[in-house]
Amino acid sequence: MNFTESHRPAALALAALLTLGAATAARADAEPQRPLERLPYTPSLDTEAMDRNADPCEDLYQFACGGWMQRNPIPADQSRWSVYAKLADENRRYLWGILEKLAAGGAERTPSQARIGDYFAACMDEDAVERRGLAPLKPWLARIDALSRKDQLPELLAALHLAHNNARFFFRFGAGQDLADSSRVIAFAYAGGLSLPDRSYYLDQTPKARQMRAQFLDHVARNFERLGDEPAAARRQAREVLAQETRLARASMSPVEQRDPYKSFHPMDARGLQALTPGFDWGAYQRALGLEAPQRYNVTEPAFFRALARQWQDLTLAQIRSSLRWQLVSSQAPALDRAMVQLHFDFFGQTLHGIPQLKARWKRCVEGVDQQLGEDLGREFVERNFSPELKEQTLRMTQQIEQAMAQRIAALDWMGPDTKKRAQEKLHAIVNKVGYPERWRDYGAYRLAADDHAGNVERGHEFEARRQLAKIGKPLERGEWGMTPQTVNAYYDAQMNDINFPAGVLQPPLFDPKTDDGPNYGNTGGTIGHELIHGFDDEGRQFDAKGNLRDWWTAKDNKAFEKRAACVADQYARYTVVDDLKINSKLTLGEDLADLGGLVLAWAAWQTQVAELSAQGRAPAERDGLTPAQRFFVGFAQWDCSHARPEALRVSARTDPHSPGRYRINGVAVNMPEFQQAFACKPGQKMVKPDAQRCRIW
Repeated sequence: MNFTESHRPAALALAALLTLGAATAARADAEPQRPLERLPYTPSLDTEAMDRNADPCEDLYQFACGGWMQRNPIPADQSRWSVYAKLADENRRYLWGILEKLAAGGAERTPSQARIGDYFAACMDEDAVERRGLAPLKPWLARIDALSRKDQLPELLAALHLAHNNARFFFRFGAGQDLADSSRVIAFAYAGGLSLPDRSYYLDQTPKARQMRAQFLDHVARNFERLGDEPAAARRQAREVLAQETRLARASMSPVEQRDPYKSFHPMDARGLQALTPGFDWGAYQRALGLEAPQRYNVTEPAFFRALARQWQDLTLAQIRSSLRWQLVSSQAPALDRAMVQLHFDFFGQTLHGIPQLKARWKRCVEGVDQQLGEDLGREFVERNFSPELKEQTLRMTQQIEQAMAQRIAALDWMGPDTKKRAQEKLHAIVNKVGYPERWRDYGAYRLAADDHAGNVERGHEFEARRQLAKIGKPLERGEWGMTPQTVNAYYDAQMNDINFPAGVLQPPLFDPKTDDGPNYGNTGGTIGHELIHGFDDEGRQFDAKGNLRDWWTAKDNKAFEKRAACVADQYARYTVVDDLKINSKLTLGEDLADLGGLVLAWAAWQTQVAELSAQGRAPAERDGLTPAQRFFVGFAQWDCSHARPEALRVSARTDPHSPGRYRINGVAVNMPEFQQAFACKPGQKMVKPDAQRCRIW
């Protein structure tokens, strides 16, 4: 339950702005970028980002972000652009400078500095990568070509899963907390095998969907040609790949279905798992992973595995080999030579998301370090950019927001005493993790070479796969983080019942210690409240204080919640993402509820802060022509100043659980009478709802 979607916040923008953005960015990107020696400063309320000609009572988003959208065109190497994405890009440029120095070597490097320096050096040595060409694929292609019996498939898939850690190889296998007992770590078998964003890309019969499948077919065929196949053979294999993935798509759950934890909870023992796929030897697969047979499994999609077993039975060995060759080359392409990197980008970047230009190599290499050695890199970021004082300020704001939630639970007129008691228990059990983990991850077993980029990527996947598999059957490590410290994002984990705020998201302009409290509470306070509400949204509320999947609601209170949540779903279902695509509010409901509830809590916490300051004779005053209350709401709106390309919006409309940025702002404010009072909005204006129509939950 991330605040943004994998660092890709969705957004809505005018076509004129999108056109201007692409053209301007292409010129700007022609100028070479250099590393940053320090992170730039932007205030948490940026008056230059505003459009003072817009009426906030008609469109708060345009009023707060109109200037930002004009001044911040989408870069040519991005599918979308936002305040979050821009800060993440600045963090990358800053880390680039650190990594460049560490890559130069020197005896003074610590072991963690040597690891990230050597990884970066190998990645940046494009000439060495170019000389190797497709050589890193050859041992794997030989193993795939050697598949002569279907009973050899388990061992081969185990090797591919370890080295590539990629769900494209039919399915994914790893560790996870038992949904019935969050203190236990058990084995999980997940559906996989799809190259396109979700099942609808294979099954929809719209002209756009058909065109996308045709383009995908062409892309797969070009990959087979690059591996040395004749055009006719490449085309035939590409059709086989598309047919196989389409069959798996039919058996896969939709993104909406995946949001229901009960639909993904199917515990079973080894005998039950084996019964799903009679022709696939799970014992052999797990032995090849080096894993002792676990006592308990969760199979997230049993219907998928039944379909996969039938598919393996029906396919010839040649067809299985074709699929594995495609899965290999598509998963490894970003670590190979320029031609393969470009071929991969042409479809997955340009065609699918509308991105005109491949990212500079330094960006891809910094991202690689972040993905595979993220906490080693995080040490360098935290040491330079995160103080104990900043952590204390964040914790204070978090405590105020939790107190506001406790008060609101106690005062709810639709929730009964039994459910209130359990809600308070869950609230007080939440663990707040701020900045970085208390214990840094140990990457000592990860073997790195300064002249073998593709090998480093493979060994990094294997290190992480084995680290995850080693958790099965062991006590749960509650101190672990799911994001690196430099990440510009935040998340709530329903099974851990914890909220995680990396140091990267606690930087200006998202959190600004130099400015007044209003924008900080509207921005970061809203984020804290958002993550807290995830523990009580339509999905998170199904887990108890210990993180176990358990119904702790009375039937009456459950019905009352669903009625109030339906108000939000009905509101967002009316909003258009792009073309004729509306928001799938069943997919975005959890995030929409968190956005609304989070700002309600942030406002209450800010009111507490204002009262305390006023008692000290330090009441907030008007600044920049905005009252303190107006600054709170503009600060809130500016966290998601953003826009996106139409292609990216089409993908997000199907797969992103977050609504576009304009609606994450206007859709919340329209339900808050405090906003309408702050700007003296009148009945009949777009940002004013009659009181009886406002959506209220917390």
